[in-house]
Amino acid sequence: MFSELKPLPLDPILSLMQAYKEDTHPNKIDLGVGVYKDEAGHTKVLDAVKKAEEHRLKTEDTKTYIGLAGDLGFNAKIEALLFGAQHQVIEQDRVVTAQAPGGTGALRVAAEFIKRCNPEATIWVCDPTWANHYALFEAAHLSIREYPYYDQAAKSLRFEEMMQALMQVKSGDVVLLHACCHNPTGMDLTKEQWQKVAELLKEKQAVPLIDTAYLGFGEGLEEDAYGIRLLADQLDEVIICSSCSKNFGLYRERTGGCTVVAKNTAHKDNARSLLLTVVRGIYSMPPAHGAAIVDIILGSDELTKMWHDELAEMRNRINGLRELMVSKISDRNVAQDFGFIQQQYGMFSFLGINKEQIARLRDDYSIYIVGSSRVNVAGVSRQNIDYFADALADVLK
Repeated sequence: MFSELKPLPLDPILSLMQAYKEDTHPNKIDLGVGVYKDEAGHTKVLDAVKKAEEHRLKTEDTKTYIGLAGDLGFNAKIEALLFGAQHQVIEQDRVVTAQAPGGTGALRVAAEFIKRCNPEATIWVCDPTWANHYALFEAAHLSIREYPYYDQAAKSLRFEEMMQALMQVKSGDVVLLHACCHNPTGMDLTKEQWQKVAELLKEKQAVPLIDTAYLGFGEGLEEDAYGIRLLADQLDEVIICSSCSKNFGLYRERTGGCTVVAKNTAHKDNARSLLLTVVRGIYSMPPAHGAAIVDIILGSDELTKMWHDELAEMRNRINGLRELMVSKISDRNVAQDFGFIQQQYGMFSFLGINKEQIARLRDDYSIYIVGSSRVNVAGVSRQNIDYFADALADVLK
C-alpha cells in the first residue's frame, strides 16, 4: 500500500516555521506564524490561566471521559460570551454547543454537520480567507464557491462585489463569515455592512457560518461579537465556530466550540443529536483541560477581570504596533502608502509586496513572511521594528 505513496508538499506556514527555526541570523523575525507574541517574542501563559490551572490541579478528581458534548460548563459560558447572557437565543433555548478540539476541530465538525443537514449545500467562502478553510470543507465533500472580499490594490473591502456575488446564494447554502479580525486581511465588516449581509441571508434563506478565532483582539469583546449577535437576532439558523487559542492563549490545549442556533427548541434538540453523532464519528470525546480552564476563569469574577485585563493588554499592544509600523515605515520615505495597516484589526495584514520582495526579506534579512505577504503584526516589537522598517524600505527601492 505505502509503496505507491508520493511525498506531499508541507503546509506553507509550517514550512516557514521550520525554516525560521533553522535560521541562525541574530536579528531574524518571524511574521508568518499566527500566534500572539509579547515584546520579548514569547507566547506566555496568561496569569488568569495559571491561576485557573492551580485551582484545577487541587480539585480535579478524575480523568474519565467528559462526554460527546464536552464540558457543559464551558459550553454554557462560551454561549454567554458569544451572545451575551441575556440574548434571546439563550433565553428561548434555541442554542446548542459541542466543545471541540480547537477552532479547527469546530470547523471540521461544522462542515460535516452541514453536509449531513443538506448534502446539496454550497459553502461560500470569502476571497481571501484562512487557507485551511478549504481543506476542512473539502474533507466533508462540500461544494465550495468564493465571493470577493478584499481588494489587494486598493487595500479595501470589495463590499459591493461581495453582495452582488452573494445574490447567487440558494436556499440552504452556507456563507462563511469572519466575526472580527479577518484572517488574513485584518479588514472587517462595518455595522452597516453586517446589517446588509443579514438582510441578504434572510432573503435568500441561507445560513451563516461564523468563524471567530480572535474575539476580543479587535475593538473589544462586546464590539467584536456585534456580527454574531446581529445575525442571531435576525436569522432563524446560525452556526458559530469559536476558538480559545488566541484570546485565552490556549494554543496547545486545542479548545474551541461548534455552536448551532436553531429556529426553536425542537429544532435545537434535533441539531444537538446530529451534532453529537458527527462528533462521535470524528474524535468521539474532546480533551478536557483547556475547556475546564476557560470554565474556571469565566466562573470567577476575579479571574474574569484578570483575563479581561490581559486580553486588553494584548489587544492594545497589537493596535499600538499597527500605528508604530505605519509611522516607522513612513519615516523611511518609501513610495508605497502603508497607512491601511492602522485601519485594520487583529494580528494580520497584507503588506501588498510581491514574491520577489518577500524572498529578499527572507534571504537578505531573515524576515519570514508567507507568500501572500500576510504578516503577523504581533511578531514585530519595539526592539525589532527599526530593523524591519529598514529592511522593507530596502527591498521596496
